[in-house]
Order: sequence, then structure tokens, then C-alpha cells
Amino acid sequence: MRIWTLHPRHLDPQGVVALWRETLLAQKVLQGLTRGYTRHPQLWRFREQDEPVGAVSAYLWEVHREATRRGYRFDADRIAATPWSGRIEATTGQLLHEWRHLLGKTALRSPAHHATLLTLPRPEPHPLFTLVAGDVAVWERSVGSTLP
Repeated sequence: MRIWTLHPRHLDPQGVVALWRETLLAQKVLQGLTRGYTRHPQLWRFREQDEPVGAVSAYLWEVHREATRRGYRFDADRIAATPWSGRIEATTGQLLHEWRHLLGKTALRSPAHHATLLTLPRPEPHPLFTLVAGDVAVWERSVGSTLP
């Protein structure tokens, strides 16, 4: 499961579809509707919020906007009707870590998209996130961190 800090516009087609699917799964986990993935580290930052389901649904709405912009037909009825207007802090280190991860993925599976990404001056975060200075998040498994 990868719920990107990066703005969904940076993702290649496979990435947007996977993000939609995986974030819908995350929403089910946060709603208590599944047994699996309940301790997944990617959910930690949503669980910290006053309304975790609302936070993940706010995240999903932006993914849906990006999908619609691309002409995809994602079912908005699958997004929980839990309003939330907060923001989540994310570190610059996490954003850059994910950017490098995305560049590695797209170099292999979407070379044309990868080339487009390389022309960008810097990655943008998903609008749900407010960037703050800092290292890679403690929940990020790929760098050997452990949850607090």
C-alpha cells in the first residue's frame, strides 16, 4: 500500500489507478470494515487526525479530481461521506523520498511519463498536506524506520 504524499498529478496512469484502489482499501480499514492492513504504517498519519475517515476521504477526493481530469471514470460514491477540512503535516524529506521512489518506478514502467517528471523543477504535495522541514517519516518502512 502506498498513499503518496506527492500530488496525484505526478503519478503515471498505473500509479493513479493503484492509488485509488489502495486508498479505498485504507478507507475501509479506517472504517473498521476489514481485518487486513489494520496496522499498515501508511495509515498512521490518518489515524493521528481527529477524524481519520474524513481525512482519508478528503485525500480520495483529490485523487478523484485528478482521475476525472485525465478522463478516468472513478466512482465517487465509494468515497465516505465524512467531511473534513483539516490539513496534515508532511515533511520535505518524505516528499523527496517518495519523489525518488516514483522516479524509479516510472523509469521502468512509464519511460515517457518519467521523462516528463524530470522536467519539473520540484514535486508538489497532495493538497491535503502542509510541508514542514524534516526527514523521512518514521512510518516509512523502506528506509528501515519503525513506528513510534
